[in-house]
Amino acid sequence: MPNTKKTLPGHATEQNRFETSKLTLLVDRFMTVFIKFGGALVITSVLGIFVFIVLQIWPLFAPPSVTPLKSIPLPDTKYALLGVDEWGAKPFLVEPDGSLLVVDYETGETQDQSLNLGITGQVTAAFLNKREQKIILGTSNGQFVFVSPNHTSRESGGRQIIDVNPTAETPSSIGDPGMPITDIAYGDSGSSKLIVALQSDGETNRVTASLFKRKRSLMGKNKEEAAGTHDLTPMIPGRPEKILVPVTGDSVVVISESGKVSYLVLADGKFELRQSFTPFGDLANSHINVANFIFGDVSIAFASDSGENRIFSLFYPEGGKERLFGITHEFPNLGASPVLLVSTLRNKAFLLGGGKELSLRYSTTESIRWQSRVPYPVSNAVISGKYQRLAVLDSSNTLHFFQIDDPHPDSGWKALFGKVWYEGAPGPKWDWQSTGGSDDFEPKYSLVPLIFGTLKGTLYAMLFAVPIALLAALYTSQFLDPRFRSTVKPTMEIMASLPSVVLGFLAAIYIAPLIERQVPSLLLVVVGVPIVAAFSGFFWSHLPIQIRKFIRPGWEWIVFLPLLFISAGILWYLGPAFESVAFVVTDPATGQKTADFRAWWPAVTGASYDQRNSLVVGFMMGFAVIPIIFTITEDALSNVPKPLITASMACGASRWQTALRVVMPTASAGIFSALMIGLGRAVGETMIVVMATGNTPIMEWNIFSGMRTLSANIAVELPEAPHHATLYRTLFLGALVLFLLTFAINTVAEVLRQHLREKFKTT
Repeated sequence: MPNTKKTLPGHATEQNRFETSKLTLLVDRFMTVFIKFGGALVITSVLGIFVFIVLQIWPLFAPPSVTPLKSIPLPDTKYALLGVDEWGAKPFLVEPDGSLLVVDYETGETQDQSLNLGITGQVTAAFLNKREQKIILGTSNGQFVFVSPNHTSRESGGRQIIDVNPTAETPSSIGDPGMPITDIAYGDSGSSKLIVALQSDGETNRVTASLFKRKRSLMGKNKEEAAGTHDLTPMIPGRPEKILVPVTGDSVVVISESGKVSYLVLADGKFELRQSFTPFGDLANSHINVANFIFGDVSIAFASDSGENRIFSLFYPEGGKERLFGITHEFPNLGASPVLLVSTLRNKAFLLGGGKELSLRYSTTESIRWQSRVPYPVSNAVISGKYQRLAVLDSSNTLHFFQIDDPHPDSGWKALFGKVWYEGAPGPKWDWQSTGGSDDFEPKYSLVPLIFGTLKGTLYAMLFAVPIALLAALYTSQFLDPRFRSTVKPTMEIMASLPSVVLGFLAAIYIAPLIERQVPSLLLVVVGVPIVAAFSGFFWSHLPIQIRKFIRPGWEWIVFLPLLFISAGILWYLGPAFESVAFVVTDPATGQKTADFRAWWPAVTGASYDQRNSLVVGFMMGFAVIPIIFTITEDALSNVPKPLITASMACGASRWQTALRVVMPTASAGIFSALMIGLGRAVGETMIVVMATGNTPIMEWNIFSGMRTLSANIAVELPEAPHHATLYRTLFLGALVLFLLTFAINTVAEVLRQHLREKFKTT
């Protein structure tokens, strides 16, 4: 049979011209592999980011460790004080004659450094001011003397060598001459110094305070002068047993044998008893074994004979005008009678010990960082200034060293997500304040205000954006003439390209001051314009067809748009008159009435009124979200099959009925996707929130107050956060919370979208 295939010059045969070329197949295979590889790479990258964030935040929840290092035996004597340098390399002990026994951690050697103190009696009391590294010694004949260990650091042979060169000042007398000092403490604010001594002769206990003032001379040197001596004994209920003086030197805390604590304050050169309380008054035995200030000298840790441990802090009670001590934290029982309570110079941690029990605790979060039973009875302890080494003295005068590895004691589930009673606060609360003005600041790392702020900002933005975007998309896709639709949609898409920093700048510089002055006008416009639009539409729909036929369908905006602009302008200018009628507030001092919304809102609601508030954020962030929701919604509505719309119209439904009952349900999956994408945009917004809200981490739904969101907090604080510090890792935790929040929202959204698609599918 003859070959019937026809071959044209320069062309493929008729049989193979419909076959796919080898090059196309090769490209198709390559792109299939490339797309699969790209998808796998994206998934791997997301998982890698997730793993990286988890690794960064894991140390926040990792348990601390306290590791034994070595033990060094000391001479058999009774030491009055145990101290240590900043690095924990050269601990020192005060001997009964006032000499310092210096212990070298590296070599285990001890060195007795004698001082000419100029005293005749024995050392019976000692106190170490850890911040200044200065010791005050009280003697058996009523004298006191200051001693400075003088730790210095130097390099030698590639090693850091710590030297101790103690010096002593001239001794002085305090209180009753010749009466032994059983406890002594002092506080130095820089401009004044307060020294308080407890003296006892076996029958009588007396508390005496000596005040010294410093004056700067013409040569620039400080000259210290006595400013008075005060006998505090008559003001103290009970028999005093222990005294505490804060570093500020403006008050005294005296503990009596009965367990009663007296808080005396120095004001105008005189002491007054401001408060008396019993920390363990609810127990059968209220005696206080040990007590000490926590770093910052605002809180005091008390421990009873039975091992109960409570923290009392200074704060202003509700309605009070003076700071008083109140219980803020309570820890589990130590399980032994405490003999030592040592605070640190780095944070709010303290060590409680008694019998063979040692417990490292953190006051802010009420957490026990480490607790252990050691094989020897403990008698004293000290923690190095860098919170890295612990030295414990046992009853047989052996010094035991421990390494502390606790980089994030101020973290944990309670600190990050629970209510915490911070120093100075009248009660527990959620708070974020990562930095302060002093080293003894108590960091506040609660993420709850940031999560609340994120939800608050998102809510107000969506309240503004969703109605406008959905109605605009519905009108554009179903009612507007196609010739105008081709202009409106690209314009809205261009709006989405506006940088967030530009919108934030406009919100902070222009919108916020404008809204602050014109809230009544804005309220009239927000309420009045929709009412005018609704009545206008109702009136238009009831006009005779002979009148409506002059405007083609899809061109109605030519009539309505000027009407809305005119009504908005009239309502805006009626704002001051509305304010003078509806928002009048009376000054309680003068009785004068003033029409001012900014004063009326706090007076009526009790809430604050800030210039940069949630209303500004909702308006401007909603403006950023509107284009996204509009574009996707308009696409979903426009893609509804035309036969459905035609069939609805043929059955007698109006355009409005068709849009609501046919088009929107059919496009509901796409509309829901638009809302979720807009929600994600609002949740992750940073610059607008930073610039337009004041960035304050508060928890209130007040529309006239600001907020701080997770994303804004990361943007503001991460550049200044110390690498691998608690703040640094907490910011990564905030990023993980934001990631999980958006992941949960997207997951729920996808499930609902699939449900809507199945419910309203047309095929």
